Amino acid sequence: MLFSSLILMITLQNPSVPTIDVREAFQQMQKRDVLMLDVRTLAEWNGELGHVENAVLIPVQELAARLDELEKYKGKTILAICRSGNRSGRAAALLNQRGFKAFNVAGGMIKWNAEKLPVVREDNQ
Repeated sequence: MLFSSLILMITLQNPSVPTIDVREAFQQMQKRDVLMLDVRTLAEWNGELGHVENAVLIPVQELAARLDELEKYKGKTILAICRSGNRSGRAAALLNQRGFKAFNVAGGMIKWNAEKLPVVREDNQ
C-alpha cells in the first residue's frame, strides 16, 4: 500500500515522464540493447542495494554537466534508475527534454531488490 502510494505520488509529480516496471526493465535489458543509467551516488551504488550489472553511474546532480558522455546512446533507450524512482524520474525528464528516449524505472533499486532481480554488490565482486 505504501509503495503504491509512493509510485502514484511520483507519477503525479511528473506525469509526462514515461515509466517502466522493474521486471519489464529487466526483460528489455535481456532482449535488446538498452542503457541502464543509475543516477544515485557512488556510496549508494556500492551500498546494500547494489547496482544493476552493466549499468552506467552518473549521479543525478552531475547529469546535466555530463550529458556529453551519453551522446553515443542517443539512438538507444535509456532506463534511469535510482533508489526509489524519484531522482530517476527527474533524470528521465531531463534526458527526454534533451532529445534522448528515456524511461524512469518505477520503484528503483528498492523494487528491483524486492523482485529478487540480479544485482552486483561489493561482496559479489
